[in-house]
Amino acid sequence: MSQRFTIPGFTLPGFFSTIGAHLPQWPHSLALATALNAAARTGLLPADTLTQLEGRSFVVEVLDAGSVASFVYRNGLFRPLLTVPVTPDLCFQANLSAFLQLLARQEDPDTLFFRRELSIGGDTELGLLVKNMLDAIEWPQLPQLSLFRR
Repeated sequence: MSQRFTIPGFTLPGFFSTIGAHLPQWPHSLALATALNAAARTGLLPADTLTQLEGRSFVVEVLDAGSVASFVYRNGLFRPLLTVPVTPDLCFQANLSAFLQLLARQEDPDTLFFRRELSIGGDTELGLLVKNMLDAIEWPQLPQLSLFRR
């Protein structure tokens, strides 16, 4: 009998955002850009959609962690930005649990948006393009892990 792990809705304690906001943010940008480039190289992100992101800037803000990642797609690569753009082309804001639920495909962006757990700002058409691109990702199947084997 397999049990599916679900990510509960939660909010990190307030001191995380207080401390997080005082830490350098560029490591978040570098990590996210690196992960997105790896996803693009392995074919998880469709190349035809990626070309439509050319020159566009993005911000992902994890509200309850006090962290911000910003990056731009330029010349076929996601590139971290060392400073957060004042008016990015697209901005996503949510608590950590909402982003984890999206990543695990436990919740879809529309549900989180209408429950006001995910805020999307900027270019509406670009937001729809990114949403559809993320929805189309075919995650590879991971082997089922069993803690107890007979």
